[in-house]
Amino acid sequence: MPSTPPSPPGSDLPDEHAGLAQSLSPAALAVLHGALPDARRRLSPKGLDTFLRGVSALSQTGRGEGEIVAWIEGAPPVARELGEDVLADFAPACLGFASRTSGAVIERILATAPVAARRLGDAALFRSYLRFLEHLLSRAPRAMRPMLDHLPELLEVLTLGGLRRWADWGAEAHRTDYAELDRYFRLASEESRAVLKRERKGTLLVDVQRRLGMYARALWGREFVMIPTAGDFESREGLRPFHEGHALHLPDALDGWGDQSALDLYRAQVAHLAAHLAVLRAPFAGDGLSTLQTLCIGLIEDARAEALAIARLPRLRALWSPFHARTAPGIAGRFDRIARALLLETPDEEDTITHWILAEFLASDPTDPMLSRRLGLALAERLSGAPFSPHSDRPSCPYRCDNRVLWAFEEAGFDSAPAMAPQLRKYVSVMEMVNEVEVETAGEDAQEIWVQANEFFDDDGTSFNDREGKEPVAPPVHYDEFDHTIQLMRPAWATVLEKRAALGDPALAEKILDDHRKVMERLRHRLEAMRPQGTVRLRKLEDGDELDLNAAVAAAIDTRLRQQPDMRVMMRHERRLRDTAVMVLLDLSESTNDPVTGGQTVLDLTKSACVLLAEAIHRVGDAFAIHGFCSDGRAQVFYQRFKDFDQPWADLAKARLAGAEGRLSTRMGAAIRHATSHLARVKATRKLMMVITDGAPADIDVRDPMYLRADTRRAVEEAQRQGITPFCLTLDPGADAYVQRIFGPRNALILDRVERLPERLPQLYAALTR
Repeated sequence: MPSTPPSPPGSDLPDEHAGLAQSLSPAALAVLHGALPDARRRLSPKGLDTFLRGVSALSQTGRGEGEIVAWIEGAPPVARELGEDVLADFAPACLGFASRTSGAVIERILATAPVAARRLGDAALFRSYLRFLEHLLSRAPRAMRPMLDHLPELLEVLTLGGLRRWADWGAEAHRTDYAELDRYFRLASEESRAVLKRERKGTLLVDVQRRLGMYARALWGREFVMIPTAGDFESREGLRPFHEGHALHLPDALDGWGDQSALDLYRAQVAHLAAHLAVLRAPFAGDGLSTLQTLCIGLIEDARAEALAIARLPRLRALWSPFHARTAPGIAGRFDRIARALLLETPDEEDTITHWILAEFLASDPTDPMLSRRLGLALAERLSGAPFSPHSDRPSCPYRCDNRVLWAFEEAGFDSAPAMAPQLRKYVSVMEMVNEVEVETAGEDAQEIWVQANEFFDDDGTSFNDREGKEPVAPPVHYDEFDHTIQLMRPAWATVLEKRAALGDPALAEKILDDHRKVMERLRHRLEAMRPQGTVRLRKLEDGDELDLNAAVAAAIDTRLRQQPDMRVMMRHERRLRDTAVMVLLDLSESTNDPVTGGQTVLDLTKSACVLLAEAIHRVGDAFAIHGFCSDGRAQVFYQRFKDFDQPWADLAKARLAGAEGRLSTRMGAAIRHATSHLARVKATRKLMMVITDGAPADIDVRDPMYLRADTRRAVEEAQRQGITPFCLTLDPGADAYVQRIFGPRNALILDRVERLPERLPQLYAALTR
């Protein structure tokens, strides 16, 4: 009987990936052939396509078969632990690493990925782990291999935040000592083990997750999905537990609390969240409530859920009560006393409000879902006169959740940049103007503005047309933004809104010049030397445009005297003109209001430095502009123009600069792109952009510190491609960690003494444009 011929290599691959049979080596193809049956069972068609695309992409890097085999063997276990959607982020991250490190390191990243996925236990944490690897590659690439070799040992005792703090400590301490860096990340040095011990948490969630699941199922007779959640990298405190997406999100690690073990604290958190889910019928409407009101309603709802749970399972009171032993200071302590009294049903303080709320709670029906809202609003009314901070005055009980499960808010669309309707200006009659105008001081963001065709003056002599609002400075501008996690530009991601600068006192500029007269006097000769001199006659040239008669006569005399003549008898006329444009871009974030020595703020010193710089540039004759920026999320990057290139350095520009205020955040990449668009329209041979800032790029909607730094670096590169030289003068003493990577080692300067900014800025301009 004739035997069946063997299938050709790659015949079991999907049609769209059949080309892998030719691009892979025989060894890699054999590994893929062996892994495909299991991958088909565990992955959906979309997940299998992502898996094979990763194989194809890694094969095109030309790094050998090691990376490809590691991906084939490591990607399915990662998908099994965290879900196949994570592969769509894992593959691009590996390709991003390929441009920054060796193939052997990428092979170790892929080989240890299943360990990281198993120990972290959550797709969001695994994505944060990939960003951590990118962060470490940028700071200490030599540390990657020894750290990955010991990754299972590290993740046995560290959370992701602890791992990053441990790695950052070693990278900073041994950034120039490669031998000690290697010993630190191989856990071979005493300091490495000491920092590891300091960052170690008591109990990791992944180690007790199965026991917690059995405990919750025994109490409530149902299954609960538990997901570890990490807090900020810079803080050892994890997030409070919460319920979201049909899962209980718990801190990835906990220490013991007083006499209670970390396992007891985990049990208290799980029981509390389960109690909420058992009694909550529908979330409360949160619109229109203050922070104090939502906190008080949540406090009563916590007590209601626990009271109903204790009625069913009385031993839960003994589980929860030890965690109410402490009392925070201030109004937060009053919240702690109320929570303790409602749980134990006995007031332990001579506090009239605690007695009142306990009596009202015990007299009410706990099964009433509106009890929490009614008593919470009444409690908030009684506490409204006490000083309250929404950020710091919170109950200190460690097992209670953040209560996000209780609230429902009206959805607001933030997926795309807001589209702003053009402002409508209508010309109306006198009577319409008098009878219909509602807002006499409408601003530049008004939807509709009425003006009169002819000037209409008020009793004080001012024109109503001037008071009825002004046209916007410019329409909103959308800019792409670079996302370093996917190595792609997000289209139209940030919106720049130009705002009209407020006017201050122009006399402030003259006062600044008077106060720093000695500085300008020291710079006078240097600035005069930089001033363009028009046509200059260059003498004593061997090759020139015309004969220099004086030099020719001197050479003839030397010849008659039988001496060696000077043959440089030609001269040439040369036009010496400066063709330089300077853009000064000011960071006007909230941090510029911080005080410095002498009673001034950072913003005061920045204004003084800008006045001196503007005076210096004005004396030299270069074209210059002064702009500033701040931001409130990607949809609102506010941009102000204090002086443009075509405007004189006069009272109006000085008044605008004097009226500058510091507020909000620092989305620097979008601001640099907008400043580049203004500078690109100026005709000049040399273009310089001076960015003055007091900190790293940051914004309220970005938690990854590397995201905006990478975007700013891309914006700087875009400016350089247009012939612009960006230079950063930073007042942040810790800027060594990022400023040179953003602007380049020769295009950044860290000013150690902030009070010297007014003196150093004009000197820096003279040095950069000489």
